[in-house]
Amino acid sequence: MENYNTINDVLVKLFNEIMDIEEKAIITEEFKDISNNDMHVIEAIGKNQSKNMSTVAKTLSVTVGTLTIAINNLVKKGYVNRARSEEDRRVVLISLSSKGVRAFDHHEKFHNEMIKATLAGLDQEQTKVLVKALKNLSRFFREYGKDK
Repeated sequence: MENYNTINDVLVKLFNEIMDIEEKAIITEEFKDISNNDMHVIEAIGKNQSKNMSTVAKTLSVTVGTLTIAINNLVKKGYVNRARSEEDRRVVLISLSSKGVRAFDHHEKFHNEMIKATLAGLDQEQTKVLVKALKNLSRFFREYGKDK
């Protein structure tokens, strides 16, 4: 029962604090003109290649209309480039500008530090158990979200 209470306490506190902690860590002087949600849009676009709006919207579990509002703001602020596909002019492709890539890298650095801190002091077997527990938690949220 003690482990149950400890896990409950840690998860509740973690969920209550994570967005605030992440925002304080990643929204720096250079990136003060965007929100934590904007940073997650930047993350979903990624650095590798242009993506269409539908792909990014699906990644974020939002509508294309909702994404369009976020993209308009990020284009205005210089984080995202928008272009029409050469193959099909109806398709809008989005990619990160150099400023967007810097924001992406900054966000990725925070996540890498978070993972390192999480795994600090764990051996390979403990890491496997943690990964399994986190996958179980992730599956719970996906399934719980479908029912509601």
